[in-house]
Amino acid sequence: MGFIETGYKGKNDWWMYILGIIIIFFGTQLGSIPLGLVAFSKAGGDLAVYLEAANDNFMKMGINSNLFLFLMIFTFMMGFFALFLSVKYIHKKKFKWIVTSRALIDWKRVAFGFFSWGILSTVIILVGIYFEPELYDWNFKPTPFFTLLAVSLFFLPLQTSTEEVLFRGYFMQGLGLLAKNRWFPLLMTSVIFGLLHMANPEIDKIGNMALVFYIGTGLFFGITTLMDEGLELALGLHASNNIVAAFLVTTDWTVFQTDALFVDKSEPSVSLLMFLPVFVLYPFMLFLFSQKYNWKNWKEKLFGNVEKPNLIDQNEFS
Repeated sequence: MGFIETGYKGKNDWWMYILGIIIIFFGTQLGSIPLGLVAFSKAGGDLAVYLEAANDNFMKMGINSNLFLFLMIFTFMMGFFALFLSVKYIHKKKFKWIVTSRALIDWKRVAFGFFSWGILSTVIILVGIYFEPELYDWNFKPTPFFTLLAVSLFFLPLQTSTEEVLFRGYFMQGLGLLAKNRWFPLLMTSVIFGLLHMANPEIDKIGNMALVFYIGTGLFFGITTLMDEGLELALGLHASNNIVAAFLVTTDWTVFQTDALFVDKSEPSVSLLMFLPVFVLYPFMLFLFSQKYNWKNWKEKLFGNVEKPNLIDQNEFS
């Protein structure tokens, strides 16, 4: 049974997805309260200053970068909890059903996705620093950096997992059951994933061309999920991507402004390097995965129809 077909297990009435989205939205809003309270305190209780800072996601209020990162992640943690409740109590599903079509979550796949992309992206970044050292400042500060490393390793995977399970799990299956095909949920989840990053500060600096990277990344994670019949590789990829982005290089114009090892001083602009992951690295990773996991039937898995299996017992697909 394919990953999208696994979505037929449990209850899937359309209104359940609407209710689930509402619950998840309110969960993230509840999770944003601690960040809002810290920001309000930084604003000295001045509502006008607070509301103006909110337009920039409170990123320029002088909040400790590691505290800000943790509070941002906390909003996702509450969203994850809300998603869990929606899946369990509204859809009457086992949570693993929106994670994988396998009997058990394959943690070896998660690890392979994590380390393969982590090593590749780290090497690419370090090569760039080596050839253009004038664009980077060494920024190592022991206490802030090791605090950042701990927050990144222990908590950032919660943020990335929330996005993957929500988009490539919950939404991918729900849209697949609705459209009765695979290409529609793949395309829609990727576009929505990209558009939701429009609030990121780099969009203001670079323009909408930056959305090519985010939509392309969504397609990469989505293709990986459909071809591998589960989220495991995508979970590892996304976690690794954000952890490396957090602790290796920071700038003053991207969503991750951290106490990273290097500060990128270059002026933001549209360049060929921006599209390197989408058009070179992502296809390479798909080729690597296809060889390791013997992916076949690409056309069917990415564009084929979704048919409801003849379920006799919901618990058969454990």
